[in-house]
Order: sequence, then C-alpha cells, then structure tokens
Amino acid sequence: MSTLRFDDRVAVITGAGRGLGREYALLLASRGAKVVVNDPGGSLTGDGTDTAPAQQVVDEIVSAGGEAIAVTDSVATAEGGQAIIDAAVERFGRVDILIHNAGTVRRASLKEMSYDDFDAVLDVHLRGAFHVVRPAFPYMCAAGYGRVVLTSSIGGLYGNHEVANYAAAKAGILGLCNVVALEGAADGVLCNAIVPGAVTRMAEGLDTSAYPPMGADLVAPAVGWLTHDSCSVTGEFFVAIAGRIARAVVAESPGVYQPSWTVEEVGEQMDHIRDVSEPVIFPVVPDGHADHIRYSFARAAEGVSS
Repeated sequence: MSTLRFDDRVAVITGAGRGLGREYALLLASRGAKVVVNDPGGSLTGDGTDTAPAQQVVDEIVSAGGEAIAVTDSVATAEGGQAIIDAAVERFGRVDILIHNAGTVRRASLKEMSYDDFDAVLDVHLRGAFHVVRPAFPYMCAAGYGRVVLTSSIGGLYGNHEVANYAAAKAGILGLCNVVALEGAADGVLCNAIVPGAVTRMAEGLDTSAYPPMGADLVAPAVGWLTHDSCSVTGEFFVAIAGRIARAVVAESPGVYQPSWTVEEVGEQMDHIRDVSEPVIFPVVPDGHADHIRYSFARAAEGVSS
C-alpha cells in the first residue's frame, strides 16, 4: 500500500491549535502539506485570545521540516474568515484543502439558554463555516480542485441535552456541506462532513472514565483521506469515534401514497408510513433534491396506495 501524500497542497485548518484540529494539522504536514494553522486561542466558550496554541503547532511542524503559518483571526466574523483565506493565498499562493474544525461550547437547558449564547455558538460553528468556505470556494473552483471537510457532530445528527445552540449549528453544517458538494462538483471541488467523537477540551466536565480509547488520532486518518487527491466521494457524512468509521445518511421510508387523506387516515397508516425496513436514500450529488421530488411524483403517477 503506497503512502498517500499531500506534497505541494495547501491546507487551511480552523481550530487547529488544540485537539482534533492540531492532529489534522500535524498529520497533513507530516505528509507534505503546507498548513495554515488557524486558532485565536480562546477559551472553550470562545472568550479571550491567546496566540500560543496556533504558534506551538506551527513550531512543531517547522521543527519537523514542514511548512506552516499561524493565523489567529476568528472565524466568527466574515472579516476573520476572509483574513484566514487571504493569509493562505498571500503566503502559499492558493488553497487546496479547507477543514473547518473550530468550535465552542456554551451549555444551558433550552428553558434557560440566552440568545447571546445561542448566537455565539452559531457564529463559530455554522456561520464560521460559511465565513471560510465563501472566500475559499472561488479559488478552488477557478483552480479546478478542492477538498472541503466541515465538522458536524453526533449532536447535530441526534441532538443532546443542554446544547440546543451546538446541535442546531451542527445540523446546519450538513446542509451547507450538501450545497458545497453540489455547486463544487462541476469544478472538481469535493465536500464532505466529519462527525467526530474524541476526548478533547470539549469533553471537559463529562465523565469519560468508562470510555474506550477515543483520541484525536483515531479521527484524523478519516479526515486525511477525505482531503486527499484520491478521495472519491462528495456530499457524504462520515462518523469517526473510538476506532469506528461509518457513513451516516439521510434516509426515508418508502411511505404511503393516497390520492387524498384525512387526519384519521394518517393515524391509521402511521405504522406503514414510519416503516424504514426498506429505506430510500437519495445521494446529494448529482441531484438528490430532484431525485427526491421525482420519486414522490412517480408514486403519485402510479396511483398505488402502498
């Protein structure tokens, strides 16, 4: 098996000063990528700044013979996102790989969550993704090449207690991923989402004593492949947790067609409506949106109550 390398590729990684992002940066740099290490160095809640985390990762890369620069602008603003991408282009001439990993956590029950805490988390996770994708995407399309990995979460797929802001942002990431994949397909720009599980700073306050090994090193190889030239998929979501790598999908039941419905009939048919024993999946690329509509319209055209 030949080693997959990233020689001459330029990778921008947000939230790369610690945890998962740091692991991604070190992995790609060790295989030849030039890396923009972005991290403002704030607290877990996003407060404050510290240039040390990003610079320490750069120092590790450089001391090992690689190339990297530190950028401490925040993805939470459009200006920050633009500055991150501008730094990559100014130093290395282009952007080939974009990994949006930056994240914050502000926990509160839905009954008590403040609007400020809701917005602050969306600013980093969801709006932050747009803030870096938007300026990087035209460069990638013009070059006819790009690899984008956006970070979702188990919380985005299934929800969790006391993180309505985080769950909403991570679910929104999946929608953005789909659009990047759709609009980038003609220009060789692939986009996938990683759904990682690792014991990092975001696990602070949780009892992880019974967890199996869950280091960032068990997630990084999946992200590495998704950002490599040989990546052959786009518009997909990949779970990486405790050594397990899997694909997550949006699936539908075949459903029930009737030419008309009453409220009572919906209740009577609910078990059949919910039956996912034969799931229907519409791949995002090349045209999942239209495939979904065509499937539903075909059921109506058949006129079969099943």
